[in-house]
Amino acid sequence: MTSADEPILYAEPGSTWWPVAWGPGFAVLAALIEALTGPVHALGWTVVGLGMAGAAAVWVSARRRLCAVRLTRRALYQGREELPVARIAEVGPEVGTSMGARVLGGNWAVPRAFEGVALRLDDGTQVLGWARDGAALRAALRRVLDS
Repeated sequence: MTSADEPILYAEPGSTWWPVAWGPGFAVLAALIEALTGPVHALGWTVVGLGMAGAAAVWVSARRRLCAVRLTRRALYQGREELPVARIAEVGPEVGTSMGARVLGGNWAVPRAFEGVALRLDDGTQVLGWARDGAALRAALRRVLDS
């Protein structure tokens, strides 16, 4: 993706790893509650905690691949899609873009909890980028385009 000597001007990971701890945490809590009423089924709660952690790890890994945002002087990376900065003609306003604009990253819509960022490309088409902090991504894109 990005070369080691290319500075990253804006980045969002897509997800943190802390949701992986939810499953084991709930299993420990359930085992403690079970301890109040009788014998604890430690093997069962261990399997449940590890199973939930494994499922969460798959989910987090996918979000880190598909919802990551990175901007360098050369390209804007949205999920697995790379858009050369040279193709971006204008960064749109805070809200709105034309209906039916293609969403970058191969998604059908802007991912949930992300804000859309309207972009006009050099061929006149509009696309919709996204970031958790749309204003920060817009500002970073404008800095790159102005330089």
